[in-house]
Amino acid sequence: MANQPLADQALDTLFRAARSHNGWQDRPVSEAELHQIYDLMKMGPTAANSCPARIVFVKSDEAKARLKPCLAPGNVDKSMSAPVVAIIGMDLEFYEHLGKLFPHTDARSWYVDKPDKILDSAFRNSTLQGAYFILAVRSIGLDAGPMSGFDADKINAEFFPDGTVKVNFICALGHGDPEKLFPRHPRLDFDEACQVL
Repeated sequence: MANQPLADQALDTLFRAARSHNGWQDRPVSEAELHQIYDLMKMGPTAANSCPARIVFVKSDEAKARLKPCLAPGNVDKSMSAPVVAIIGMDLEFYEHLGKLFPHTDARSWYVDKPDKILDSAFRNSTLQGAYFILAVRSIGLDAGPMSGFDADKINAEFFPDGTVKVNFICALGHGDPEKLFPRHPRLDFDEACQVL
């Protein structure tokens, strides 16, 4: 039932015991699981239901060979050994879909010929969707390894050549190898990060 607190096990899976993985077990990720991840992440909120995220799932050896030269050296091994690397992109023409996604008003007109507003909204909302993506990965029993160490121009040229989609970040996914985890780093306490006014 919606709006009921999650059990501790679910909270551990999504947050408390979840880790960003950098090593992977030799276990496949199915296309059905990729569909399941997307079908969960797409339900998260975005401004005007704009849904600007576009995902390329890099799974085949051929696709990984295309991705490898785009990666920072420290991210090569953990990306190439992962069953799948998702390229989370942002569609700079997301507003062309608002007639379908937000049909009760002319939301398209809010963005047309407003490049700064387009970029701001595409980046913010695709980033939100990227966070939903990580939670969706974890919720179906997989692990995620999000990364920002890559050459954006190379990824855009290789995977988004038409220029309307730009990479936001990348995220390896699969069954993480707990033996390759680093110790968890600390987090800020509530009083260090939050105010109640």
